[in-house]
Amino acid sequence: MLDDLVKTPCIGVCSTGIGDTVCRGCKRFQHEVIHWNGYTPEQKRIIDERLAGFLSQCVSNRLRVLDKALLRWQLQVQNVRFTARHDEYCWLFSLLKAGAGQIDQPRDFGFEVDMAFREVPLTELRDQIDAEFYTLSQAHYDRYIAMPDLFGGAD
Repeated sequence: MLDDLVKTPCIGVCSTGIGDTVCRGCKRFQHEVIHWNGYTPEQKRIIDERLAGFLSQCVSNRLRVLDKALLRWQLQVQNVRFTARHDEYCWLFSLLKAGAGQIDQPRDFGFEVDMAFREVPLTELRDQIDAEFYTLSQAHYDRYIAMPDLFGGAD
């Protein structure tokens, strides 16, 4: 089914070409960027789910979706591209990427800012979320890819 196809998460800001092991743009690992076109749909889905899970976690650390239907409607009205199979926190990040500086009343878009971050501008929250997403992806790479001997029983 065409709706189930995972498109490349590339956003055109690749840093793996300059030596990063995790892309600062899409947060995929260097080998995933290089081999993406050779992956099966299942392999692409697994990578997509990992990235969506990490992003959702980072967004939900600072923001709360109050009305998923309203958020989805606003994304459609504002003509913001989002991935329907991802959860509402990924959708919210798509909204912030498209226009965090234009949102005055988050509730009009179906979300609120966590009390601890209410004084932080949405543009700064967006950047904090993106930085945390990168850090989480890099930590995952360091733990599970760069250190494979932890699981191989090496002495």
